[in-house]
Amino acid sequence: MALRATIYKAEIHVADNDRAYYGSHAVTVARHPSETDERLMVRLLAYALWVEADERLVFTRGLSDTDEPDLWNLDLTGAIQQWVEVGLPDERRLLKACGRSGRVIVLAYGRGVDIWWSGVRDKLGRAANLQAWALDAEATRALTALAGRNMSLSVNVTDRSAWVSCEHGDVNLDLRCLRGEG
Repeated sequence: MALRATIYKAEIHVADNDRAYYGSHAVTVARHPSETDERLMVRLLAYALWVEADERLVFTRGLSDTDEPDLWNLDLTGAIQQWVEVGLPDERRLLKACGRSGRVIVLAYGRGVDIWWSGVRDKLGRAANLQAWALDAEATRALTALAGRNMSLSVNVTDRSAWVSCEHGDVNLDLRCLRGEG
């Protein structure tokens, strides 16, 4: 019998002082059986960091579908405006995404971020619409402690730093620019 996805519900209150964006969003996220709480929480953080006022940024099937990113923003015609990947994606996947989307964003995390980036950086040179950001491994592990099936998260973004808090505690995550809007 195949394992099923676990459903998580989150109320995300975003105060992004860098973009002057403030809003609350109720989201439902399916956690793939092979996905960790750390990855789930980084996906929620990516949503908070790049959600737009029109709320077209949505979670996709992610790990369940290799042709979709973790999050995307589609216009009314179905064209991909924004493609958001979490983790350490393959450079071929990113180049394909850059060809399909107006803007591609990678939010890299884990102990191997610097090794991954040194291996793909030169291969992604022609991808003009790519942004890459990195999170500290210790901070994303601490973010895992905030995970719950029903969450109310407050995300305050200032000077490329995200402060995530809930009733279980809080975590400060610095966004390190690898490429793009640095």
